[in-house]
Amino acid sequence: MSASTGFEIAGRRIGRDAPPFIIAEMSGNHNHSLERSLSIVDAAASAGAHALKIQTFTADTMTLDLADGDFLVSDKNNLWHGTTLHSLYEDAHTPWEWHQPIFDRAAQRGLIAFSTPFDATAVDFLESLHTPFYKIASFENTDLELIRKVASTGKPMLISTGMASVSELERAVTAARESGCRDLVLLKCTSSYPATPEQSNIATLPHMRDMFACEVGLSDHTMGVGAAVAAVAFGATVIEKHFTLSRAEGGVDSAFSLEPAEMKALVVETERAWQSIGHVSYGPSASERRSLIYRRGLRVVSDLNPGDVITRQNVRAIRPGGPLSSGEWSLVLGRIVKKAVRRGDPLTWDLLG
Repeated sequence: MSASTGFEIAGRRIGRDAPPFIIAEMSGNHNHSLERSLSIVDAAASAGAHALKIQTFTADTMTLDLADGDFLVSDKNNLWHGTTLHSLYEDAHTPWEWHQPIFDRAAQRGLIAFSTPFDATAVDFLESLHTPFYKIASFENTDLELIRKVASTGKPMLISTGMASVSELERAVTAARESGCRDLVLLKCTSSYPATPEQSNIATLPHMRDMFACEVGLSDHTMGVGAAVAAVAFGATVIEKHFTLSRAEGGVDSAFSLEPAEMKALVVETERAWQSIGHVSYGPSASERRSLIYRRGLRVVSDLNPGDVITRQNVRAIRPGGPLSSGEWSLVLGRIVKKAVRRGDPLTWDLLG
């Protein structure tokens, strides 16, 4: 196992020696309502999430207001089929004037608020809000200028790895580190919406940790919490899931977002998974020692007198056990008892002649 690469974000430990860091991603699930945004913050805090993430962009900083060619989502299998990129980003963006109220509510509820910037102006704006760390989205993991800009703040950085080849990740990690990023997390991500468990390939996590000597996690677009729980067993120390108050109420990301009860389950079950990893261990644990008596052992099942012969009729392997296990049958069958033994007594070597 590689050396620890852990660090802290706003006093919260990130690393394999701490429970998984759970991020609730609001994205566009605010449905154009600041009130709903603040309710999402409250629900994420009540569910036990550790951080609340938003996204910082405008439709005009993301794309052009065109409705043909590649500016129109034409893939019939795409969640946003028939939508123009500009209208999608207009629908999904979080107004910049909402950021401060959202950050303030998060702080009041004990959540660490941060954001994904999509260009340099967003980074500058987030710096004015004193964001404690940053996330680079999968679609921006080849934007080395943006990565360098974020890294130059010296703050921790998460980079989603969706679609990225090893060489592209190498360039991204190098750009981040050369520009001042000391604390880095690479998030395994499948950039499908929603993704399936079969597409997740979380076995990549330990390989990615070793290759880039950093913390690793999962930005998960699958339904449910199964992939996230499994990811913790493979070394994920950060889990990010999209979050909404109710999928039935709609929203650009609602179809693959967790609801509050599911987010609570994610927090609980990923911590249980982390607790269960432990270390290589054989033999009874401290808590198991009390149960050893309930193994089968050799006990006398009818009163015996001195000179009686041990047979399968007067000695059986039953619970509770004793000093001699059933594996020692061949050593006791046909032996003579030296003194009287009562029914129910364990068979011991000192009874045998």
